Amino acid sequence: MLLLGIDIGTSSVKVSILDAATQTTITSAQFPEEEAEIISLQPGWAEQSPEIWWEHTQQAILTCNKSGKYKPEDIAAIGIAYQMHGLVLVDQNQKVLRNGIIWCDSRAVEIGNEAFKAIGEEKSLSHLLNSPGNFTASKLAWVKANEPQIYAQIDKVMLPGDFIAMKLTGEITTSVSALSEGIFYDFINQNLSKDVLGYFGFDTNLFPKTQPVFSTHGEVKPEISQKLGLKNSIPVSYKAGDQPNNALSLNVLKPGEVAATAGTSGVIYGVSDQLVYDRGSRVNTFAHVNYTDEETRTGVLLCINGTGSMNRWAKNLAGKNSTYRQMNNEAEKIPAGSEGLLVLPFGNGAERMLNNRQIGGQIVGIDVNRHTPAHIFRAVQEGIACAFRYGLDIMRENGMNPTVIRAGKANLFLSTVFTDAFVNATNVPVELYQNDGSAGAALGAGIGAGIFTSVKEAFVNMKPVQIIEPKSNQFETIYQQWKTLLQKQLTST
Repeated sequence: MLLLGIDIGTSSVKVSILDAATQTTITSAQFPEEEAEIISLQPGWAEQSPEIWWEHTQQAILTCNKSGKYKPEDIAAIGIAYQMHGLVLVDQNQKVLRNGIIWCDSRAVEIGNEAFKAIGEEKSLSHLLNSPGNFTASKLAWVKANEPQIYAQIDKVMLPGDFIAMKLTGEITTSVSALSEGIFYDFINQNLSKDVLGYFGFDTNLFPKTQPVFSTHGEVKPEISQKLGLKNSIPVSYKAGDQPNNALSLNVLKPGEVAATAGTSGVIYGVSDQLVYDRGSRVNTFAHVNYTDEETRTGVLLCINGTGSMNRWAKNLAGKNSTYRQMNNEAEKIPAGSEGLLVLPFGNGAERMLNNRQIGGQIVGIDVNRHTPAHIFRAVQEGIACAFRYGLDIMRENGMNPTVIRAGKANLFLSTVFTDAFVNATNVPVELYQNDGSAGAALGAGIGAGIFTSVKEAFVNMKPVQIIEPKSNQFETIYQQWKTLLQKQLTST
């Protein structure tokens, strides 16, 4: 029996086919091979076409099918992971009304800040666990205020994964986890937030029916099954945002367990059994994939927008034919500290952990006689590691003190320079696993469809491929220099 997992990323869509019996990946494909475009019509804006996500999803599934490594008709369930906090709007005919406003778009920051004050900071934090900030609710309010002709046509408000499930099944659903990441959910009253809907003037009819994350969100339509070579009526049995899904894929489900990822954005995500919140909303709390009204399981999330995107920028500087592997190899030749070169990796929109400020990416301390492109490669990765440490210290202020962090051996964690800098900056061991978001979504599908008899069974074969321990506190000096630079920049802007 096979499981299909879809991961709707910012750069591409990845699909994996898993053998449910062994929990091993048979094959994977991503589309497009080059990183997908982010449409930025104005500074701070970030949009993508939902229909392009759907086209890329189909191409990735068909590419997997062409591998010949499995029979598509043996696929029994589908799971979906997706970039969080996006806004997708469709009319009553399920037609997309505008480009999706994605997670790193900053246009709604002030709208969210005003809502935070109007609802009341203490009430927002205790009921929503967050400020409305720059999340989906504020983005919808921006559309209502600035594009009333589009807002008037909305039948349903969705997140990116809801849209892909709709294209597969024709059904539109949501979950408490999804509503909470959009800042639509009241954790105290365990329902749609009357405060948010009342303040912004949103009608409850805009929101899909709510179901558990692990449940049947619809069955694949016959015409789609035929097009994708699948058998009829396969359930979409799992949908989750990329960071809760990454945690699931690493078996991070119990209070105190912590996951990290360093893709386009960088995230540390820890599970709690409390309704915890940061008073500055610098880190954010959402319902985890296994949250229920009876058993609290929240995910405390630190997000840094400019991680993989900053690393990509450095790669692009090196030229069209450069690769990440070449960059990593060159960076290894440079000593720790990059001979005084420091990088603030904040060039991808407003950063929540900096109180939604947009300070831009910076390279400081350039010596034109000593510094080479390899120094920049290393300084970028060290700067990203320092940003993780800065955010983790905020999480520590809020009671999250990990003794180990689990991560997939992918993206920036493929770099020895970055991995060592991350471990030594945070002073926390890291366990690396061969996993990714699409494989996690496939496991989620197996859980949701009841193919696994328990959640535990889904991870029975999971073992780390590498464990990295902190070596010394030599990185502390680098971090303190980096932190001083950041604080100087925050003071001056």
